Amino acid sequence: MEKYSKITIKDVAKKAGISKGTVDRVIHNRGEVSEKSKEKVMKAIEELGYEPNIFASMLASNKEHLVACLMPQFHEGDYWAMSNEGVTRGIEMAKPFNVKVIPFFYNQYDIESFKASCEEVIKNDPSGVVLAPMFKNETRNFVEKLAENRIPYVYIDSKIEEDDYFAYFGMPMYQSGYLCADLLTLGKNPGKAAVVRIVRDKNRQSDPTVNRREGFMDYMSEHFPDCEVQNVFIYPNDTEGIESTLEKFFSEHPDFKHIVMFNSRVYLITNYLEKHPDPDRRVLGYDSLKRNLNALRTGTVQALITQHADMQSFYAIQALTDYIVLKKTPAKKDNYMHMDLLTRFNIDYY
Repeated sequence: MEKYSKITIKDVAKKAGISKGTVDRVIHNRGEVSEKSKEKVMKAIEELGYEPNIFASMLASNKEHLVACLMPQFHEGDYWAMSNEGVTRGIEMAKPFNVKVIPFFYNQYDIESFKASCEEVIKNDPSGVVLAPMFKNETRNFVEKLAENRIPYVYIDSKIEEDDYFAYFGMPMYQSGYLCADLLTLGKNPGKAAVVRIVRDKNRQSDPTVNRREGFMDYMSEHFPDCEVQNVFIYPNDTEGIESTLEKFFSEHPDFKHIVMFNSRVYLITNYLEKHPDPDRRVLGYDSLKRNLNALRTGTVQALITQHADMQSFYAIQALTDYIVLKKTPAKKDNYMHMDLLTRFNIDYY
């Protein structure tokens, strides 16, 4: 939609010789507008270079399309708050094309909440869906229904491999885990490494970082097969429990100096680490959340592998809008976003 987004309501109004308000009413089918004014608007749209004139045809038909964004609930400062910034931009981008973008939120720790949101999306009969797949089996059930109804869907952040999705926008998850292992070890066998993982739901069906973890483990197996890797599970909403879990683990395993978290919340363990400083410790995490960046600045975390979560959701909405309006498919099915490496030495320039 990049070409079309350069042409504004003001441009159309000037070309048609009528007010911006009248153009807005025609585009969004609001209020009464004379047939003569409608014709002027359609003619201006055509003359300003909308080729082919599918957009004008859509406006003439007054048909509105829906793009549903199925995303986890979030608080300010969370990873999904950054992703939602892209949704907000996508809403404004798609609006002039009679494409309405609506977020549908679910609790990422509750499979029933996810299922309920999936059902709500289906009820609204969308023309396209953007989703972050948290619960693998339930996501498969959901996208099968979308496929049955010929509704294209785009994955963001992570994806289900060997699935007939329309497109994917996000990190190459496996490679990001492989990269993480290389950065954590710096080419030397650490001997032992701790992977701190979040308990997401009671049946542990939600695991969006599984491919990232596989990449990490493959690297360790290939380069340091005798390195001992242990998982430490924490509950994200239990601050006291996190500290006691870490206290117990590191008291029993004081020689574990290399620590990694594959999600965006390495900040959850920094309180404990700051209370128990160790100059030989090396900690890696993901994503440029403010609390993660603070830990990077203080040296509690040595490196963050980051991504632009807002661009993932925006590009996903843009791809579906292109398809709905112009029947245009993305040049690539897998649109891998770049992986940025942050340390305390370049953080102020990111």
